[in-house]
Amino acid sequence: MSLNPGLIALSVGAFGIGVTEFAPMGLLSVIANDLGVSIPSAGLLISAYALGVMIGAPLMTLTTGRVPRRTLLIGLAGIFTAGNLLAAVSDSYGMLLAARILTSFNHGAFFGVGSIVAAGLVPPQRQAGAVAAMFMGLTIANVVGVPLASWAGEHLGWRAAFWGIAALGVATMAALRLTLPPLPAPKNAKAMAELRALTRGAVLGALALTVIASSAMFTVFTYIAPILQEATQASSAFVTAMLFTYGVGLTIGNWLGGRFADRSVDRTLIVTLASLSAVLVGFAILMGHAAASAVLILLWGIASFALVPPLQVRVMSAASDAPNLASAVNIGAFNLGNAFGAALGGGVIAAGLGYPMVALAGALTSAAGLVAVIISMGHAARSDRLRLGTQTGR
Repeated sequence: MSLNPGLIALSVGAFGIGVTEFAPMGLLSVIANDLGVSIPSAGLLISAYALGVMIGAPLMTLTTGRVPRRTLLIGLAGIFTAGNLLAAVSDSYGMLLAARILTSFNHGAFFGVGSIVAAGLVPPQRQAGAVAAMFMGLTIANVVGVPLASWAGEHLGWRAAFWGIAALGVATMAALRLTLPPLPAPKNAKAMAELRALTRGAVLGALALTVIASSAMFTVFTYIAPILQEATQASSAFVTAMLFTYGVGLTIGNWLGGRFADRSVDRTLIVTLASLSAVLVGFAILMGHAAASAVLILLWGIASFALVPPLQVRVMSAASDAPNLASAVNIGAFNLGNAFGAALGGGVIAAGLGYPMVALAGALTSAAGLVAVIISMGHAARSDRLRLGTQTGR
């Protein structure tokens, strides 16, 4: 993907959103101590954000269908900026929680509409690569932005991290205004058409696959720190290094997913889901060995985020005549998968089955997604044969 100023601006926005979503995970202790709340209460700042994404994605998309796309994206970046400014000046837990919910409302719509805009900036055969270029900002946020925000929170106070993220929001607004062409709202944009598209079997199937694939990732990743500390007997420095390694894998996987999905979305999903299942089985067997775990964590990160571009393009294609709501809801589906995966992994741990079984649960979830893709391909092939037979009969 050659340098495209519009895609770079969208990627900057994705970077900012990625940092604001995940940075509080490294700031929970600092926030809890400063505001006088418990760690579980501080953890609700993350849960509330995820809930806001799922609610805000359809709400913002349905109510802004007639807004020109560049104007809408700048407005969404404005909500992001306002939410982080409110967080930066928060002097109470309730105010910070409200700021997190406000910030989350831009998330699904920005990625949903941004994916469609990104795809429209390039030729049709490069759309998956364009979506991947936008999501590259999200993966880089995990590698660079989140550790930097955590460092700022530890040394300058947690509010400094939110001031910095708000500055990213201002930069995003300026970049979008300067690089994107005037993009009109979709012709005949109607809420009912978007809702009807969302009820199609192909769209619902694509959304369900996103939930399954995201669940496979977060079943294990949610508990990666205790897994490494207890099963691998790793030091805190090794855990930090593995989180960085995983982030590098996400970045590589995002690029590979976009590159190969431009050739075939379904084949990319099949290879990636099969690879993710195999890597997690290997991790279940070898998590007691640090060197093997390091290699598998890199491969796991690659396989995890190689799924994102083809999953997003699959939903957009299934709802091609009214893709805005489906594209935004798919971002919510990733967050729903996050919640399901965390619950599944937690259930395995609570049942006393051990950490290797957590990895196996993730592998089985990924395998279920693989089966679903293969079945859907079979249905599509049969439908094509029937349609061809009907046309030949005529």
